[in-house]
Amino acid sequence: MPDQSTNDIHEAVGAARALLTQLHDYGVTEFIASAPREPAPCPPGETISHNGVPCRQETLEEIAVELGDCQRCPLCEKRTRLVFGVGDSNARLVFVGEGPGREEDQRGEPFVGEAGQLLDRIIDAIGLSRAEVYICNVVKCRPPGNRDPHPEEIATCEVFLRRQLAAIQPEMIVALGKFAAQSLLRKTIPISQLRGHWEEYAGIPLMPTFHPAYLLRNPSSKREVWEDMKQVMRRLRENGERFSHKDHKPLT
Repeated sequence: MPDQSTNDIHEAVGAARALLTQLHDYGVTEFIASAPREPAPCPPGETISHNGVPCRQETLEEIAVELGDCQRCPLCEKRTRLVFGVGDSNARLVFVGEGPGREEDQRGEPFVGEAGQLLDRIIDAIGLSRAEVYICNVVKCRPPGNRDPHPEEIATCEVFLRRQLAAIQPEMIVALGKFAAQSLLRKTIPISQLRGHWEEYAGIPLMPTFHPAYLLRNPSSKREVWEDMKQVMRRLRENGERFSHKDHKPLT
C-alpha cells in the first residue's frame, strides 16, 4: 500500500490541478513569476532580524536616507549643511574625526578646510588617495563656533557613525583626536596617552592619533603622527594592500 507521504503528494497534486482548472475557468491562462524580494537590512549591529528572518547589511545610502535632514539634537539649529561622510564605501581604512568646521559646513563634505588639506597629505604619505579611504566624523553638524561637541550631541549622532562603520566593515580605523577615539573606545584616557597604541573597535584594529587641526597648532607633533601612520601603513602592507612604489616621506 502507498505510504502516507505518497498519499499526501497525490492529494497536493490533485488540489493544485483543481485550483488551476478553476483559475482557467475564470480566464487566468498564464502566470508571471515575480523576482524574489531582497532581504531587508539587519538591525544595527545584528546579522539576523529580530524575528529570525535572514537579513543583509545596510548600505551607506540607506543610513544617509534615514539620517535625512536630521533634527535630533540642537546642532541642527545653526548648521548650514549636514556632513555625512565621503569616500569608498568598501574602504579598507576609515578616518574618523570630531565634527565639521566652517568650510565643511558650507560644502557638506568632511575635512575640506586647512585641517583637511593636512589630512590629505597624511593619506598621501601612506601611499593612498582620498578616494581610496572613507572619511567621516563623530557628529554630522558643525558645533557653533567650532566648540567641542557636548556629550548629549555625541550620544545622539554616534549611533549613525557606528552604523556607517558596520556598513563599510573596514580592516582598520584611524581615530583623529580625543572625541573620535574616546567615543569609539568608550574610554576617557587623554589622546596623548592613547595615540600610537593599537586599540580595537568591534573587532577592528583602531589607531588613535592627533587630529590634523591640533597639528596645525602644534607642528612639532607631526613626527608622532607620522610614527602612528607608519604603523598603519605597515599593517596595511601585511594585509596585502597594494601601495604605489613612490617613496613615503615624513609629514612636513
